[in-house]
Amino acid sequence: MSTNPRRTEQEAHADGMAVRREVLSDAHVDRAEAGKDAFTAEFQDFICRYAWGEIWTRPGLDRRMRSAVTLTALIAAGHWEEFEMHVRAALRNGLQRDEIKEILLQSAIYLSVPSANNAFKHAKQVLDALDAEGSGGPRPPAS
Repeated sequence: MSTNPRRTEQEAHADGMAVRREVLSDAHVDRAEAGKDAFTAEFQDFICRYAWGEIWTRPGLDRRMRSAVTLTALIAAGHWEEFEMHVRAALRNGLQRDEIKEILLQSAIYLSVPSANNAFKHAKQVLDALDAEGSGGPRPPAS
């Protein structure tokens, strides 16, 4: 997928939906779509076309880098529910647990220690839940 100013809104939506499903999972997107109603439908379309269909499909950064940037931005803004969702996405995008830890440590310096402390708490909850489900994502090799 590439940035093409001649794409239609429907093409951007379709591209966005494909990336959204790859990054967040079919189950997550299916839940979001099932919860869509007359009040939220336009916002869901907006997110799909612009966030996923225009930004996440751009060729300038790979998905691992986009995940790193997204985690940092969500920490900075204190959007913890979205942060947890994107910890899962970061693993799906190929970030290792140790790389997520490094992103959180980096955020302690440039955002704040309290923000990073909260990020570690939320990330650990996600990782523990994934471990309990048996879908914990990539882990470092045992030493």
